[in-house]
Amino acid sequence: MKKILFAMMLALPMLAMAQKDDSKYLAGAVPERNGIVTFTQSFSVPGKTQAELYTAMQAFVKKLVADGRQDLRTRVVSDENNTIVANVEEIMTFKKVFLNWDHCYFRYLINVECTEDANVNMTITKISYYYGFDEEGNKGETFKAEEWISDREAINKKGTKLYPRSGKFRRKTVDRAAEIFAAAQAAVN
Repeated sequence: MKKILFAMMLALPMLAMAQKDDSKYLAGAVPERNGIVTFTQSFSVPGKTQAELYTAMQAFVKKLVADGRQDLRTRVVSDENNTIVANVEEIMTFKKVFLNWDHCYFRYLINVECTEDANVNMTITKISYYYGFDEEGNKGETFKAEEWISDREAINKKGTKLYPRSGKFRRKTVDRAAEIFAAAQAAVN
């Protein structure tokens, strides 16, 4: 019995260190505009023309769409007037270990606008998740970001930590939006 208690006492510091630092995912990490979760990013690319930016962003969005699931839900919706709009559905993996793959289908609308003054304005909105489905992709639930990862739904009342289930969606969504914006900037530089 003493050995078990001693082992538990030794393990406590390791458990404390193993806790995730969620500070970057707390209040304000998921921006809302008019009650809709909307991630935005604007960046300037001096020395590039509007046409050059548009061509580079068009290739970026087409690659993003091609990397998503290849079905009717992933496609470029509009590609005109220096604006590109695409519906994207991709697999978001939370945990993948032997015989256990915790994942969902992550769906969003991306809007990219290239302006005459060498700016790129990007928006990711209409975010939803299809989760808890069986092997054939049936019987799952669809969650809208506003009902699942917003500050009021994913953070405890004290504002100090994320709820376990919706928190994993919030972390992955914030990180994925940052990845997309960084990749877009790299595509035009």
